[in-house]
Amino acid sequence: MASQFAKLVLENRHKHDSVFPVKHKVYQFVFDLIELLYPQFIGEFVYFKPDEIDGQLALLKRDLKKILQPMEPQISKPLDAVCDNFFAELPNIYEKLWLDAQAISEGDPASESIDEVISAYPGFFAIYTYRIAHKFYKEGIPVFPRILTEYAHYKSGIDIHPGAEIGRSFFMDHGTGVVIGETTNIGNNVKIYQGVTLGALSVSGKLTDKKRHPNIEDNVIVYSNATILGGKTTIGHDSIIGGNVWLTESVAPYSVVYNKSEVKIRPKNLNNGAIFYDI
Repeated sequence: MASQFAKLVLENRHKHDSVFPVKHKVYQFVFDLIELLYPQFIGEFVYFKPDEIDGQLALLKRDLKKILQPMEPQISKPLDAVCDNFFAELPNIYEKLWLDAQAISEGDPASESIDEVISAYPGFFAIYTYRIAHKFYKEGIPVFPRILTEYAHYKSGIDIHPGAEIGRSFFMDHGTGVVIGETTNIGNNVKIYQGVTLGALSVSGKLTDKKRHPNIEDNVIVYSNATILGGKTTIGHDSIIGGNVWLTESVAPYSVVYNKSEVKIRPKNLNNGAIFYDI
């Protein structure tokens, strides 16, 4: 006789029987596409003629349609149109990604070349995956864009919602712990460092369709562990936000916002041992 646990599992499986893309096929699509666009990522240069590239693009379009096929009832547009629209937009995505890679290479003194950025930098992989996912998000495709960006989150430690709007030449240095919310707007030539959060002031589900995340205008630099919250918060262009800053209100263009450090000299007669804190 079946156990109560088995019955419970079966009951919940039937309650939550929405059909989603097969994840390992989604991940394979991400890698097959980046390998075609940027052989530096994998390290294999196997295509030597334009016809070969076109042939591989046709195969990837076929794979994409198969991945999305189980979700067809949930998609308002014909699958052929969705796939055609994505590959029609791919040249623009490709151009933006080269600008991102160039911004990273030029902005990081530790970078030896743009090829190194594409091959090894987690920030580039995260922005690549985001730009792919963003196109499907704009097409109104459910679930699939989030699977893409959460895979990049898992691989890179960088969490970019596919709904965010990010301009050209976007540079994340290190990137670990960066969080960019769904309704964030980021302009061109923006630099952000590790641990930055561009988030919401509230996590209420009632705010799903509201502007919840900040606006970062052109040429802004946001240093590590800064937190900028709220849909009405705008960081004016050409501003610098220092490390560990907490912001919930707008700042004008050309602003510099920073935390002031305080240094105290401890008395000489204090115990020469280490200073212990209760954490």
